Amino acid sequence: MAGSRRPSWRCTGPVSVDRLWNVQSFDLDAVDSYANDPRHQGMSASRYANPARGDAVVNALDVMILGATEVGADFDVNVTTGSDGTIMGGSGGHADAAAGARLAIVVTPLATRDWPRLTERVTCRTSPGAHVDAVVTEAGIAINPRRADLFERARHAGLPVMTLEAMRALCPAPPKVPRPAPDAPVVAVCEYRDGAVIDLVRRQPG
Repeated sequence: MAGSRRPSWRCTGPVSVDRLWNVQSFDLDAVDSYANDPRHQGMSASRYANPARGDAVVNALDVMILGATEVGADFDVNVTTGSDGTIMGGSGGHADAAAGARLAIVVTPLATRDWPRLTERVTCRTSPGAHVDAVVTEAGIAINPRRADLFERARHAGLPVMTLEAMRALCPAPPKVPRPAPDAPVVAVCEYRDGAVIDLVRRQPG
């Protein structure tokens, strides 16, 4: 499931955008751009992220910046549920982009409304930590131990690098909420991009 990673990303000069690929749009400005700008091109979900296609767009990404409702100690990421187990929605290609990009960065605050975003174990596993290279919060940057090369570059660049454990220690204590029993009924099955079951969401107490 972890798969092999592409060579590490390195910026060698100014970056310009000469083409924009679009798989879905959420506002009329994007629709207008797609309708009138020949450099703004549409693509199918298969062209975007089909794991069976070597030419999928996600496999050509240099950098991908992703969000999280939770990040676990092993860099696993949850965007499927909140910390209280409430289903938030679909992952929107989170695992696809993390797996395909040369550099996958997760950006999240330390906490939201007293809920810590950094946890020992995520409530639901959406994207495996093996495909997350760095976690960025207002406290600093945690680099996945798998990416020793990235850690050295960040450190030599003077960036505020710290361990994910030290970052998690800055989060508030999580509220005490009832957790589903291990044998509670399954209400949702979370599939990885290759169709394998990566986690289960169980009915919350009450």
